[in-house]
Amino acid sequence: MKLERLVRQTQADARIPALSVALHRADRPLWTFQVGTSGRDEAPLHAGTLFRMGSVTKTFTAVLVMQCRDDGLLDLDDQLSDHLPVPAHGELTIRRLLSHTAGLQREPYGDVWDTLNAPDAEQMVADLIRVEQVLPPARRYHYSNLGLSLLGLIVGRLRGGPWAEVLTDRVLGPLGLASIGTDPGDRAAVGYLVDAYSDHARPEPQADFGAVAPAGQLWSTAADLATWAAFLVDPATVDAKAEVLVPSTLEEMCWPVTVSDETLWAGGFGLGLILVPKPDRVMHIGHDGAMPGFLAGVYGRKGGTGTPKACGAAVLGSSGTATATVELPHSLLEAAVTEDPADIEPWAPGEAAPPEYRSILGRWWSEGFEFVFTWHAGELHARRVADAVDKPPSVFAPISGECDELRTVAGREAGERLRLDRDAATGVVMSMHWATYRVTRTQETFDRITVSEP
Repeated sequence: MKLERLVRQTQADARIPALSVALHRADRPLWTFQVGTSGRDEAPLHAGTLFRMGSVTKTFTAVLVMQCRDDGLLDLDDQLSDHLPVPAHGELTIRRLLSHTAGLQREPYGDVWDTLNAPDAEQMVADLIRVEQVLPPARRYHYSNLGLSLLGLIVGRLRGGPWAEVLTDRVLGPLGLASIGTDPGDRAAVGYLVDAYSDHARPEPQADFGAVAPAGQLWSTAADLATWAAFLVDPATVDAKAEVLVPSTLEEMCWPVTVSDETLWAGGFGLGLILVPKPDRVMHIGHDGAMPGFLAGVYGRKGGTGTPKACGAAVLGSSGTATATVELPHSLLEAAVTEDPADIEPWAPGEAAPPEYRSILGRWWSEGFEFVFTWHAGELHARRVADAVDKPPSVFAPISGECDELRTVAGREAGERLRLDRDAATGVVMSMHWATYRVTRTQETFDRITVSEP
């Protein structure tokens, strides 16, 4: 099997003591595979072995923040000081902290990674008086473990309990992610630093990161993280009852707030999520993670031809320097779709367009460009004729209580109105106004002259 060979080759080439992977898709059984050794003689490597996920933890904290927003407990543009009694940096907003555009320094005050002694919540907040604002807010992407840790404190404060308990009650329980937690017990793999110049591997310390836990403390199996990746890209399938988040909120989190490289624009960041664009309108969405002795890559796949529903991959490795670990989920997702694409659903005839929309269907012109309006799956669509075939159409929905007024709910001009102008006698739509631009059956100049006229 190609996927298994990819994993074996990565483990051998990158010299990773243990590699555990999983692929989740709605149309096939969950696939898991492990290669290597756990480092524990009494507990050989298997699908239930736990690995540190590092900063993949941040995606869970981000979802908890968005739950609070959806429940009316906070607004993304609230300031930090609205929810925490901070001695400094209280003007930074939740949205900026969530998207790593607040400009806050990367770590809590002190040499945390030197001592491996993380502050408790009280100390971390008190130390903000000595923390630097290294960049102006909204200037550019600057990754901050401190920022996400503070958001974890806010979640606990708003929900009335420790961050880890809130996470279990409101996310892990509803999704059935039973392996994920802050303490791995006796199921943990050993994390290593592999010698660059020999085959020796030395165990790394298993440190607890105190109040920084919301940024990187969690452990998991690959299977549960593959399910999590699938949830991030297709919540309607994984969380059909929307017990965790409604799909529109996940879509909001996946919208790029900033690019992570200001010159290449090869990747972006949303609200707590890394966005990796791929060819053919495919996007990989998730997060990488690193802790002493461990690396992780957890991504779901959206878009493109052949991508199945709820498609997610997780790769967990027990080497702190094998960057191939975080590259492998992207290769697995691409190989899975190439080698075994989703089944093609047959087309079947559907209902006719409602009478009030039938005179809209067909070709129109606006701003000199030709559009085609169609009715598909109970929705009114519009597509510019010159657009690439894989570009999603604009989708419209009626505005409640307003006659002949529709809202663009997806695609080009999302959010804008489409107004239908009818003939008073026949009720036929003679023209339209979309985002205030006139839409007509023939190509016209802006002063309403048909272009074919002399």
